[in-house]
Amino acid sequence: MTDRWNPSLYDAKHGFVSELGAELVDLLDPQPGERILDLGCGTGHLAARIAARGARVVGLDASEKMIRDARAAHPTLEFQVGDAADFCVDEGFDAIFSNAVLHWVRRATDAARCMAAALRPGGRLVLEMGGRGNIAQIDRAIQAVAGLPASPWFYPSVGEYATLLEQQGLEVASARLFDRPTPLDGAEGLRNWLAMFASAAGVPLSAEAVSEIERRVRPALWDGRQWVADYRRLRIVALKPA
Repeated sequence: MTDRWNPSLYDAKHGFVSELGAELVDLLDPQPGERILDLGCGTGHLAARIAARGARVVGLDASEKMIRDARAAHPTLEFQVGDAADFCVDEGFDAIFSNAVLHWVRRATDAARCMAAALRPGGRLVLEMGGRGNIAQIDRAIQAVAGLPASPWFYPSVGEYATLLEQQGLEVASARLFDRPTPLDGAEGLRNWLAMFASAAGVPLSAEAVSEIERRVRPALWDGRQWVADYRRLRIVALKPA
């Protein structure tokens, strides 16, 4: 798999991903001594938040570049390169945490199977990802301008993802889909977003294509001062029966 991630751009212009994930850490409520997997840990900032509460954290990400920067930023924590849809563990985890990752994983059934297998009995899964309708305006514009037959991302409904987890033996304790309009960074915010996330999804865009995407979404997403991405998030808490 080609590693198209740019950790420097990610941290410099898209820190909101980790900042907004802090609320999910509170929902996880990590306890001292718990062994927790941060699935899709990126540059490791949320793993560090979890570790600061006394948990033993392992960060896993498919991007070698992200893991390199995570290890440099948080040298006392454990980070590994691995695929969310194809990993196994020697020792079960008390919890799995995943923020803004699983909409990148097209092999969703395989990811659900791996997560269920990695939890110990009584363990919990706390995840947030793009849900049905996430970045609808941006996604439609990218598809139209780039000539794509479908979205490069996977944005499931509540029922669709909850069913995947239940089919692997997990019990879904809560699940909700909600709007989260997300300000991007100034006049260049959408361009930076496309440079980061469209590129990582394998959709290279010329300068002309970026300008056309901006033109198409400006009426809905430009508030006169900045771009506001039309995010919708799917948040799920699931348990593995004891």
